[in-house]
Amino acid sequence: MIKLFVVLAVVTANAGAGDLFNGRDFAGWQLVTTPAAAMADVFTVRPDGVIASTGKPAGYLATVASYRNYRLHVEWRWSGVPGNAGVLLHISEGPMDRVWPLSMQVQTKHGNVGDLLPMAGARLAEPLTSAPGAAVPIKAHIAADSERPVGEWNSCDIVARNGAVEVSVNGVLQNTASALAPQAGRIGFQLEGTPYELRNVSLAPLD
Repeated sequence: MIKLFVVLAVVTANAGAGDLFNGRDFAGWQLVTTPAAAMADVFTVRPDGVIASTGKPAGYLATVASYRNYRLHVEWRWSGVPGNAGVLLHISEGPMDRVWPLSMQVQTKHGNVGDLLPMAGARLAEPLTSAPGAAVPIKAHIAADSERPVGEWNSCDIVARNGAVEVSVNGVLQNTASALAPQAGRIGFQLEGTPYELRNVSLAPLD
């Protein structure tokens, strides 16, 4: 049986790791959508431990707790036609971009996996690859596309340490950035209209 588990690093000195996802429901998670939706209408836990999302309405699922300096592992796949979604890092209070919070997005959009998108005023030190003034700021992935064929599981490994981040997709380093702002916050999964599945999500603290 595949089990989904999340181990957290709470943003406090000497905080240890502990289970967040209990394998039955979404205690410890918050759903934020426009229009407002019930968790059961958007996310379900299957008997095999896989979490299935309808991908809508627009919004995100976020941890209640916040994190700094961690290694995050996420596995996802498209359950039908591939589309758009993302992993949100360092979700913080502040301005919103439509329904998106202040955060750093690791793109899982089909064809653009590994891009970094500073959301709602988030910042990074490196130059963006999108055109100046673009509605969606992007620092594109740096290696050849490493996304697996539709229907297969992809893995994303994210290391966040002291304001820097590294993103690897299926074992291939796809992006790096430094001097992130914010440098800590909640972690979430975007809803952008496309159904997808998650499994084997884990977060381990780094000293």
